[in-house]
Amino acid sequence: MQNRETAVVITGASSGIGRSCVERMNRAGWRVFATVRKATDLDALKSGSGIIPVLMDLEVSASIQSAAAEIETHLHEQGLDGLVNVAGIGMVRPLEYASLDDVRQIFEINFFGQLAIIQALSRHLRKNRGRIVNITTVGVNLALPFGGLLNASKSAFAKMSDTLRLEMHLFGVRVCAVEPGAISTPAVDKTLGNLEQVIASLPPEAQSQYGSMIRRFGQRGYTMEKNGSSPDVVAQAVHHALTSNRPRIRYRVGKHAKLLATLPRFLPEGVVDAILLRMLGLTAPSEVIPHRAGTSEKRRAARSPRPALVNPK
Repeated sequence: MQNRETAVVITGASSGIGRSCVERMNRAGWRVFATVRKATDLDALKSGSGIIPVLMDLEVSASIQSAAAEIETHLHEQGLDGLVNVAGIGMVRPLEYASLDDVRQIFEINFFGQLAIIQALSRHLRKNRGRIVNITTVGVNLALPFGGLLNASKSAFAKMSDTLRLEMHLFGVRVCAVEPGAISTPAVDKTLGNLEQVIASLPPEAQSQYGSMIRRFGQRGYTMEKNGSSPDVVAQAVHHALTSNRPRIRYRVGKHAKLLATLPRFLPEGVVDAILLRMLGLTAPSEVIPHRAGTSEKRRAARSPRPALVNPK
């Protein structure tokens, strides 16, 4: 059904989710423009027939424009059928001490860079009534301690994706979002593998305030992510979004994704907070469920028979 003239751009293709998406769409017969940030990653992609590696750094506007021009040269006015935005970074930081340089960097990559590549390729997508698939995170549905920078930048990207879906609807361009849960990829080691370095970069007072909490969070989070789903479950969702006659607006895939996205819809925020803190090892067991002192005890007492009076002899 598909042929080599069906073309897709997939960013962040060097490893993990991006690499799995490249391999799956290549097997499906698509011509894949696979973008990577480092020149050393280009050779690993050149071995695949139908895969065209492209150098692109989302932090550098000139690099984005250069990559778009290179892709346009290969298209030969044939248009583009898909754009899959995978590239991004994560950071573990307590917001109280997050440097503005870190905040700017993560938004530059996870938001501004994403918008820039969409803008650069949108006319080619419009020509073929193509599709845009944006990889966000299940974290856009709820807050996670020490993940504020990642979730804030991805939440901004997710809202941009929703708006783009409405704006491009009349042009026949479908826009879908994928919200992965726990996925075992090399990015886990980059983000959670060396939190001692993160702690050491904090001021002394922050180290004493947050050091032990970051370590506990890191241990729980690292274990959950490393035991997560294969990145291919995300690639499967991407393939469906690109090829289905009825693609979903939103795909929640991977371990814990549907649960974590659903909890805030049905439980009070205080209860969700308590569950997350317990799950990440950041609270004592007695603090898990907010307790309204006396309410349940009074109800039980009202239903219980009163003890009989004993008359002294």
